Amino acid sequence: MRELATTDSKPTFAFVSLGCPKNLVDSERMLGKLAQDGYTLVADPNGADVVVINTCGFIEPARQESLGVIREMLALKDQGRIGSVVVAGCLAERKRDELLKEVPGVDQIVGVFGREEITKVVERATLQRAEQRSLFRPAPVRAQEDTARLRITPRHYAYLKISEGCDRTCTFCAIPGMRGKHVTKPIEEVIREAKELAGDGVRELILVAQDTTYYGLDLYGKVRLADLLRELDKVDGIEWIRLQYLYPIFFTDELIDIIATSKKIIPYLDMPLQHINDRTLKRMQRRVRRDEIEELLGKLRSRVVNLTMRTTFVVGFPGETEAEFEELIEFVKDAKFERCGVFTYSLEPGTPAVKLDGHLDEAVKVARRDRLMRTQQEFALAWSASQVGKTIDVIVDGPDPEAPNHVHARSHADSPEIDCIIRVKGKNLQAGDIVSVKITAADDYDLVGRAVGQVR
Repeated sequence: MRELATTDSKPTFAFVSLGCPKNLVDSERMLGKLAQDGYTLVADPNGADVVVINTCGFIEPARQESLGVIREMLALKDQGRIGSVVVAGCLAERKRDELLKEVPGVDQIVGVFGREEITKVVERATLQRAEQRSLFRPAPVRAQEDTARLRITPRHYAYLKISEGCDRTCTFCAIPGMRGKHVTKPIEEVIREAKELAGDGVRELILVAQDTTYYGLDLYGKVRLADLLRELDKVDGIEWIRLQYLYPIFFTDELIDIIATSKKIIPYLDMPLQHINDRTLKRMQRRVRRDEIEELLGKLRSRVVNLTMRTTFVVGFPGETEAEFEELIEFVKDAKFERCGVFTYSLEPGTPAVKLDGHLDEAVKVARRDRLMRTQQEFALAWSASQVGKTIDVIVDGPDPEAPNHVHARSHADSPEIDCIIRVKGKNLQAGDIVSVKITAADDYDLVGRAVGQVR
């Protein structure tokens, strides 16, 4: 039996964060709460009094990854190498007490909206109190604060959650059941958090939400993302503002104007489209048509200089015909997205799409995904090659572990973790530096360059 920390000092804890950037913000908030309460964070789970795992429950592969990590930590617990295991986040919210039956060795589970009480949950786990093993709270009617975070990201960039939940009813998506209805974080609160992050050294601010363009509708009676961006543009210390999870509905001309004219909002827009065929979009309940999507993309391309568009598509949705898939292929050829991800439809229990007719074999879905990715790859590689010879601004993420006097950096076209890197040759470059780089080569999706300007 492993000996726990003595009562005159707080226990040690390790933390594993899985899933999307919105989940990462929750992780950082929980880390901050635990640190403020005196718990000591350790990098290695071996020897920790408690391990907290913030899980993802979005689709089956993510759930299996989360369960794999849980079982790995439980094996360490069985060996006496860690004290207890706490499971938090979306998988806990989605499965609730059923999760304790699936992985009975877990000491405590806490849902998405119980994160503010993480210290109470961890205390119960470390003291091995079994009278209550789960904590769930209803979705809040007001957005939770995300201040006083202990950040996992490098010091120079951070995710800023501007709302929680989602009012969309996409038939394939389980997020509303896990994250609740959309609640907007007030503009003044977002600005306060942005200033706190800037004071902590953040230069690149990445705005995230379940539905970014819906921002403000529930709280103010109208969408106010453009108003929020005007205020964020004034925050000292922030140099780049990156927008993610933009829904094509509520993308107003006013919003396009502020994106096009701002000095800090970089020309990178992440807009998951999911499909382009009207019948499939209707079955997905996306509430947008092909002609509306094409009109919006045309406006963005014509008004935002040097725009990089990122999107995602779902192939193999129930009832998707070969002709509808071919329509998607031709659309991607014409649209020439700089960044694109493709996913096979995942049957999610409890979602309306489960009851639709025409579910496809997994082999068909995988073949369609691979074909669409090959179609996209051709343009993506051509775009990378077209950057050779250009001089662009990049932000440095850190040293290149394989080459002295080289660093890894990103341009406006590259969101952390999901997009590409630029390997830059230059002396004395530090994480967070912004510098001009001459692109000298393309290495598949990634780029190579050398610093040519003054560090900013």
